[in-house]
Amino acid sequence: MPDSYKYIDLDYTYTDPETGVLRNLADISDPDVLLFFESGAVAKRIQELYENPIEIKGVDSLLSIHRHLFQDVYSWAGKRRKVEISKAGKQFFPTTHFDNAFRFIDTLISDYKNISNGDKQQIAEKLAEILDNVNYLHPFREGNGRAQREFLRLLALEKGLTLNLNPADNKNVYDQYMHGTINSDVKTLSKLILDLIET
Repeated sequence: MPDSYKYIDLDYTYTDPETGVLRNLADISDPDVLLFFESGAVAKRIQELYENPIEIKGVDSLLSIHRHLFQDVYSWAGKRRKVEISKAGKQFFPTTHFDNAFRFIDTLISDYKNISNGDKQQIAEKLAEILDNVNYLHPFREGNGRAQREFLRLLALEKGLTLNLNPADNKNVYDQYMHGTINSDVKTLSKLILDLIET
């Protein structure tokens, strides 16, 4: 799938105006080298969250997860984006209304925490709703997908469940995940999550 993201960043808040590469803590100017560096750094930090999970208290925990994952790569890790983002002509949530969105997602998380641990169907449906809203929010300039998948994994873990939305070499899961998030198809996401969650 081609990268069709568009960013309104006239002040070059996040990118080097000469190379177009995201400003990073390692001063890497080659996009392929940055991708390799970022992948390795984030994989290490994800492993740390498996060993020492973050408790999800609300949507602000998503910021903490992003900060943890990308702390070695970007100075703005864990901070809300300051630019508008669109993909394939669809705009993600406008930054001017972030506070409202954060409050709404907090209510979804509160509802989720009140679901019985044994009700997998309801858990999957609420996780899908949370994922759909977090994806539309797209609160970061980069790393939204990885942060939100880890966010959902940790929410499931609090119910005594395991959830891996990024299994290695499973194109079917990837395709369903991408279809569900891009098209805001909560039904597809709910079925995918229900199929993947394990006790």
